[in-house]
Amino acid sequence: MCGICGEVVFNNDMANTARVDRMAQAMAARGPDAMGVTMRGRVAFGHRRLKIIDLSDLGAQPMTDATLGLTLVFNGCIYNYQDLRQELQNKGHSFASTSDTEVILKSFAEWGHDCFNKFHGMFAIAIHEHGSGRVHLVRDRFGIKPLYLAEKDQRLAFASSLPALLAGGNIDKDIDPVALNHYMSWHAVVPAPRTILKGVRKLPAATIRTIETDGSYKDVTFWEPKFEKSAEDLNRSAEEWDDMVLESLRTAVRRRMVADVPVGVLLSGGVDSSLIVGLLAEEGQKDLATFSIGFEEANGEKGDEFQYSDLIANHYGTNHHQIFIPSAHLQENLPGAISAMSEPMVSYDNIGFYLLSREVSKHIKVVQSGQGADEVFAGYHWYPKMQGSNAPAQDYAAAFFDRTYAGMKEAVSPHYMANRDESLAFVEAQFARSGAEDPVDKALRLDTNTMLVDDPVKRVDNHSMAWGLEARVPFLDHELVELAGRIPAEHKLAHGGKGVLKEAARKVIPSEVIDRPKGYFPVPALKYIQGDYLDMVRDTLTNQKARERGLFNTGYLDKLFAAPTEHITPLRGSELWQVALLEMWLQAQEV
Repeated sequence: MCGICGEVVFNNDMANTARVDRMAQAMAARGPDAMGVTMRGRVAFGHRRLKIIDLSDLGAQPMTDATLGLTLVFNGCIYNYQDLRQELQNKGHSFASTSDTEVILKSFAEWGHDCFNKFHGMFAIAIHEHGSGRVHLVRDRFGIKPLYLAEKDQRLAFASSLPALLAGGNIDKDIDPVALNHYMSWHAVVPAPRTILKGVRKLPAATIRTIETDGSYKDVTFWEPKFEKSAEDLNRSAEEWDDMVLESLRTAVRRRMVADVPVGVLLSGGVDSSLIVGLLAEEGQKDLATFSIGFEEANGEKGDEFQYSDLIANHYGTNHHQIFIPSAHLQENLPGAISAMSEPMVSYDNIGFYLLSREVSKHIKVVQSGQGADEVFAGYHWYPKMQGSNAPAQDYAAAFFDRTYAGMKEAVSPHYMANRDESLAFVEAQFARSGAEDPVDKALRLDTNTMLVDDPVKRVDNHSMAWGLEARVPFLDHELVELAGRIPAEHKLAHGGKGVLKEAARKVIPSEVIDRPKGYFPVPALKYIQGDYLDMVRDTLTNQKARERGLFNTGYLDKLFAAPTEHITPLRGSELWQVALLEMWLQAQEV
């Protein structure tokens, strides 16, 4: 797990190593253990290293194999690298290190683009072919590892974080109205390739981009989740699906134990993280480190779920760490959490993950986390509403979107308004695609391909890597997701959602955790904005920078200031927090 960056030039100039150095320096938190920058004419790569596999300097990056004519930088982890290494050795390749990085290098030399389908893991990769001059940029199947791009003046810069690109300079910082539409309606989900800034784009998940020396490029999608079901799938019993899911998840959790350092678990107390702990216990893990976080209550809403995380920790005898954050401490750490975001994200658990990761990083470098289970196994409240829907795109938007297009017109100043409801148009186009006929599957496909990538997954990466912590997500093992796509919707929707996963979990963990009401990461102070928090957001939205930018209509802001707790979105978010968070992020990034 690391941070990568680089610059590729499309004329006769040399790459700017000073720019690459600035980008690498800006990602020190992602890779505190080492840094490297290398240039070969018109291509320069930079790297920040967090030592997880092969702790020696032999695993350092950028990594060059002069014999193969390749240079590589890589962020992530290839869980099956040892099997691939053996296969490559059988084909005559020799290795100088025991790193997964070198396995990627040799795999690309042996199999070309086909190698990426062989990888089990999370990755963002840049490869420079010395002979042809081509550069290949690659992102894993679920976009777990980020890759941001900015092209200007015949120079392409890339980095693991958007703030690193800004540190490199020469970026168009104007607001993208289409991305702003997504942010304001789709709970801050901005589908690739856009970001909130016109000058910054992101490589879509599961994409290989091959860039020629003149700047032209070709994108290839190397994987996509399928939702077709065979006759055998449709006739398989619920019990058979339970067993298949449990076995596949066992494999996924086992794969993510690969490391040369200890691996812990972020234990929320929900069924997903609890099941990971239970499966690790089955694998014989002793003294497993688990971590939970909670906040002060506000407006009568509880701010922790310690009763459930404690239940699991006591049941399995884990080395448990319970972290409680008082309200004052939460507020003083908000600027750090917002600065750590590569893109503005409104979900309250951003600050939770940021502070939890800070504490966890004091103990270990790698954790497993339960993100992805709700999107893969239909755990959210909008999936039942899709069942049998005659207007699935509209029903999805009604359940998920924070605002209608009319609501955005009330909030956003005319200068920044898109010409149509871009988010609804995007959802309609995605739902119209073939390959997922059931409305529930249409929503699951959209959430797996898009929402998951640009909300939960991005959230976990940004805030864990802000403290040099690697977070692994077994529910996004691609073989498990492929299996889930074959399961008929009724099995996933059973028992209030995630039925097949809950029934599988009963064979491993206590039922008290499975049968509890569904919980969300509670941070009540950011939902019911009062007192010091109201003063903070009012100051942000009315200071000179905000007035000069003029993103939001004054009448709309005044309405929110007058009664912030009355304006809550369908996803139980604060409208005031959403607009304030965006302005806070823009000011933090000096946009």
